[in-house]
Amino acid sequence: MKKMRVKKLLLLFSLLFYSLALNASEYLISYRYIVKDLILYNEKFYLSKAMQKCKGTPQEAIVLDNSDNKTLKELLSNVDSKFIPYIHKLGLHVQHNSVTKNMLNSSTTILTLKTTCFKVDFNDLFVRIAPLK
Repeated sequence: MKKMRVKKLLLLFSLLFYSLALNASEYLISYRYIVKDLILYNEKFYLSKAMQKCKGTPQEAIVLDNSDNKTLKELLSNVDSKFIPYIHKLGLHVQHNSVTKNMLNSSTTILTLKTTCFKVDFNDLFVRIAPLK
């Protein structure tokens, strides 16, 4: 009798988990950060809803507080957002160029997160974001 309850409970949790995963939206996110001579020159953050279903399995997710009911763009563009350090951990393409002219050094570094599909699940109090790989 106890085993049957446990099986039913596991089935209920798995159905709930899959229904939440299926209801999550998918977004394409890319990020570009340019530093010239040790000063932030330009930072671009691109976000768009995926037009087609993305393929892949969700990786390690980040959970962000959304008690203010902000849009995804507002939430991720926030200066204090934990999302920017999170995508740095995902892996960025680094391009560096250094030039010396007339004894003056100049350098440019470009960090880029190529367009990546993220599964985004909104809740009343938080947003769960996971890249698909």
